Amino acid sequence: MSKAFSIDCSSWSFDEIMMFCSTHDKNLDLLRSAFDAELIFNDGQLDVRCADEATLSSIEKIVKAAYRLIHEQKHLNEADLNYLIRLIKETPTINLERLSSEPIAKTVSGKWIYPKTIGQRILIDALTHEDIIFATGVAGTGKTYLAVVYAVAQLKKGNYSRIVLTRPAVEAGENLGFLPGDLKEKVDPYLRPLYDALYDMLGVETVEKLMEKEVIEIAPLAYMRGRTLDNAFIILDEAQNTTKNQMKMFLTRMGFNSKVVITGDGTQIDLVKKQDSGLLHARKILQGVEKIGFVELSGLDVVRNPLVQKIIECYERVDENE
Repeated sequence: MSKAFSIDCSSWSFDEIMMFCSTHDKNLDLLRSAFDAELIFNDGQLDVRCADEATLSSIEKIVKAAYRLIHEQKHLNEADLNYLIRLIKETPTINLERLSSEPIAKTVSGKWIYPKTIGQRILIDALTHEDIIFATGVAGTGKTYLAVVYAVAQLKKGNYSRIVLTRPAVEAGENLGFLPGDLKEKVDPYLRPLYDALYDMLGVETVEKLMEKEVIEIAPLAYMRGRTLDNAFIILDEAQNTTKNQMKMFLTRMGFNSKVVITGDGTQIDLVKKQDSGLLHARKILQGVEKIGFVELSGLDVVRNPLVQKIIECYERVDENE
C-alpha cells in the first residue's frame, strides 16, 4: 500500500519547475516509472505517493540533485536524470552533492562544460592535483573529451605553452600497412575524436592556426621518440594499445612544468597478446607513486545515449561469465 509524502520545492522558480518536469512531463514520468510512484507539483511542493520512506528518500535525493544541476548549470536532460536514478538505485546511500562543481571551460559556441558524473568530477580533481593521470574506462565515459577540454582551458590560462595529442598506430581489425600515405596520414583519421574535441573548444580555424604554429600538435606515438616535452599538456589516447616499451618511452618524454594524461579502455586491447598492454602494466607498477593519479570510470559514467549504457552492461555480464 502506498503512502503520501511531500518534498519542499518552495524555493524553485516556475522556469526551474518546468525544466525539471521537461516537455510533456517526460522527466517526471521517468521518476514515476523508476520508483513506481505518483508525483505531482502542487503549491510549492512535490507531492509523492510511494511504497515507503526509503523510496521517498531516494526520490528526494534525486530531486535535490536535479535542482542543483538546474540552478548551477541551467540544464537538465533525460540523460542527466537517468544517471541520477541509476546512481541511487546502485548505491542508495551515495552523497549526490559530490556532483556539484565549477564549470571546466566554455565551448566556442558559448556552452559551459561541466563534469556530468561523479566519476568525471573525480577525474577533474585528479587533473587539477596530479602531474600524471591515468584515466581508464569504457567508451562513452568522456575521459578523452574532458582531458582535451581541460588541456585547452589550461592553455588559455597560460599554464602551458602547447598541447600534444598522440595515440598508438593500432586499430581493431585494421591493417594500417594497406592504407595510403605516411604514418601520420594513416593514423590521422583515427585521431578524429581529438580533433572534434578541439573544434568544440576553439573552432576549426583557430585549431588550424594553432597547429600551424605548433602550439597544438597531433601525431602518432612513434613521433614522440627521442623528444623531451617541456611546458606542455600531453595526452595519450587509446593507451591500452601501447606496448610496455612504448608506454615507458612515452612517460619518459615528460619534461619540466608538464602534465601527462593517459586515457584508455582495458577491455578494448587490440594487441596480439593482451598481457603486453603498456597501460595495464603501468597501472600495476606505478601505483603509489607520488603525483601519479589513477581514475577508473565505469558504465555509470557513460554520458552517451542511455541505450549505450545498456549495451555496455550486457557485454560486461558476458565477459564476467566467460
